[in-house]
Amino acid sequence: MMFSPAVLAPERCASSDWCFLFQGTDLLICEEEEWARIPRRSEAESLGLTPSCSHYLGQLDQQGCYEGCYAGAVPGKTDLPAPWAWRGLRSLFGRLDDLLFGLAGRATQVVQWDLTHQHCGRCGDVTELGSSERSRTCPSCGLVSYPRLAPAIMALVRRERSLLLARSPHFPEGMFSALAGFVEPGESLEETLHREVREEVGVEIANLRYFGSQSWPFPHSLMIAFVADYLSGDIVPQPGEIEAAEWFGIDRLPRLPHRISIARRLIDANVAEIAAMPVSA
Repeated sequence: MMFSPAVLAPERCASSDWCFLFQGTDLLICEEEEWARIPRRSEAESLGLTPSCSHYLGQLDQQGCYEGCYAGAVPGKTDLPAPWAWRGLRSLFGRLDDLLFGLAGRATQVVQWDLTHQHCGRCGDVTELGSSERSRTCPSCGLVSYPRLAPAIMALVRRERSLLLARSPHFPEGMFSALAGFVEPGESLEETLHREVREEVGVEIANLRYFGSQSWPFPHSLMIAFVADYLSGDIVPQPGEIEAAEWFGIDRLPRLPHRISIARRLIDANVAEIAAMPVSA
């Protein structure tokens, strides 16, 4: 499957359209043993679900068969017959197809933005949905609001054959990951990397290398991952932010984040690279 994003919906809807419907922040899914799937329009309609808003996301191309994707919010509290259920996105890690999970992340960000920007943040008037772009405009003062996006950096620090991993107090038991933090106003990504690593673990870094990025809808982040080399300093965890941090050799790694996350891909890629390096005599 391939996805092509768009804002303008086709003139006609189809019963086979994918419907990403949310009640609060929970997504409507059909549970099939350990797997889950997104409903089609015909299935959502058979459940009597009428969204208070509808946003066209684009279309999926399945070997030349084009299917529309829509996001919407269902007001109130709706009980569903099995196997239908409302589930939080985090609980669907590994249960949804990766592409559809990514689309669900896109959908929840669009829906939550729309619900929280019904009124102008400057004058309080009711806003209007843009006709040609993803925006809401105030008819009184002209303020235009776009979906919120919060850039955050991720830094995996390397020292010879070891990786610097840390755990936040809210992580699952025993899990460690790369360091991460939000970009502050006026900062470049490089400045954020140096500041966050210094603040969170007290060390200095050098030789920054871009790895990749990932949309992370919890709630509206863009994770931008880098690899960096250790330069100097002793590990001093930031109180309240970092519960523990230490150097891990690739042969004694702790519990790591889920494979769907860029944090795990970042760590796995560097473990593989280190493992392929010759060991110094």
